[in-house]
Amino acid sequence: MSVSAKGPHGRWYGDACGTAFGLELLGERWSLLIVRELMFGPRRFTDLRAHLPGISAKVLTERLGGLEASGVVIRSTAPEPTPARLYGLTEWGYRAEPIIQEIGRWAAASPLHDPTLPLSPASFMLSLRTMLDVGAAGDMEAVVTFAIDTARFTARLAGGAMPVSRGTAASPDLAFEAASAPVLAGLFYGGKRPEILGVDVIGDPNLAESFIGLFNLPNPPAQR
Repeated sequence: MSVSAKGPHGRWYGDACGTAFGLELLGERWSLLIVRELMFGPRRFTDLRAHLPGISAKVLTERLGGLEASGVVIRSTAPEPTPARLYGLTEWGYRAEPIIQEIGRWAAASPLHDPTLPLSPASFMLSLRTMLDVGAAGDMEAVVTFAIDTARFTARLAGGAMPVSRGTAASPDLAFEAASAPVLAGLFYGGKRPEILGVDVIGDPNLAESFIGLFNLPNPPAQR
């Protein structure tokens, strides 16, 4: 029996290790970033291409097909009045979030990490979930909305956790509005003032300062 007939496990490494299988499922170029973009809900093909500007339509089609065949992605149809094909994660696909978070946390500590490169709105929001200082958050509670270009998100901080969903909650405690995700990254991780960056912050300034202070990039590892 050929490797392709057996399915994805073993197609690259011929190794029973779960890590090897995980790389066979998500290790092709762009696959994990596609999963990242779907982490806050289904998206259209055009949405994915817009936020992964280096990917071609052909490669995106191939990767979505492979992820669907592996049970990571599922297709659906958006309801009226604008029917459209949507790509979303299966329940199992959503369980890849800790993988993306740990890779991001680990890689961000590298001195080679360049935080000035382009960043998608979903990537920024996932970074907030990753870099949240749970201890510092304590019992702080806040509903915070983010308007990043045309993307909208709501983060609900409570009990040291911060789930994020697409869309804008009514009457949030704080609201951040910016033209792009890198601009917000400069506010949350670069220590820059919102007025310098052109970020609109709506809400209690003290709460905004406390909230921003909950997110920090990891320190580079000590040199041996």
